[in-house]
Amino acid sequence: MMGGMHFTKMHGIGNDYVYVDGFREKVADPEEVARKISDRHFGIGGDGLILILPSDRADVGMRMFNADGSEGEMCGNGVRCVAKYAYDHGLSRANPMRVETGRGVLTLQLVVRDEKVERVTVNMGEPILDPAKVPFDLTKLKPTRCAHVFSYSLEGEQMDVVPVSMGNPHSVTFVDDVERLDLRRIGPLAEHHPAFPRRVNAHWAQVLSRDEVKMRTWERGSGITWACGTGACAVTVAAALTGRTHRKLLVHLPGGDLDIDWRESDNNVYMTGPATEVFSGEWNPT
Repeated sequence: MMGGMHFTKMHGIGNDYVYVDGFREKVADPEEVARKISDRHFGIGGDGLILILPSDRADVGMRMFNADGSEGEMCGNGVRCVAKYAYDHGLSRANPMRVETGRGVLTLQLVVRDEKVERVTVNMGEPILDPAKVPFDLTKLKPTRCAHVFSYSLEGEQMDVVPVSMGNPHSVTFVDDVERLDLRRIGPLAEHHPAFPRRVNAHWAQVLSRDEVKMRTWERGSGITWACGTGACAVTVAAALTGRTHRKLLVHLPGGDLDIDWRESDNNVYMTGPATEVFSGEWNPT
């Protein structure tokens, strides 16, 4: 990467990343770049770095890196922003658009107004519940009476957890009041729990009705985030699996709302939400 790196700051309901157009820019060390630019005091500030790339399997491709430089398989809020950038900036005018991710190729339906993408529905694929594929270690969690619920301890506090993968690993715990959680304390403990060999995106959810939930997230490699799209999908799956809700939910996250539909017709999870471009600039590393 010679000289400054051109970037665009985007977010999906507050889950903000620095996006780099890989059709025009080359990022030699994305892990190190992600760590530097994510710093909200000395960098651009964000939950990580997302590269928008050419693909020989889809209309565009993406790679996402967390704020600590680790690469993630998938980002639900991020993939919506990738589609918006690709459409708005003329990389692809396909609608629906196909995006190659670490989870495979996903199909996205775009809602366009005045030549700009406003909302996106993503077919996130089928949830993965097989322990080996989430992955989680059954020997580190105690089974409960519910087939999909396990019990584990965080600093001596017993919690029930539903492990789900949406191409990346998630744990979901249901509580009476998500606002009372000390997320900065329990989040890192959950992320690094030995039951999850690749760490985990940890979520706590409060059921408001059969059609509505509220959640908070500690995201693997990034900490507390305002939203997690794959996490909202995992929460919907966990809530329906345990009989708490219907399969179609309005999910409230700190940064805004997502509509999630785990359809019985094909067992795929569909996520609908906005994508927002904030500003563009040039980053000059020191």
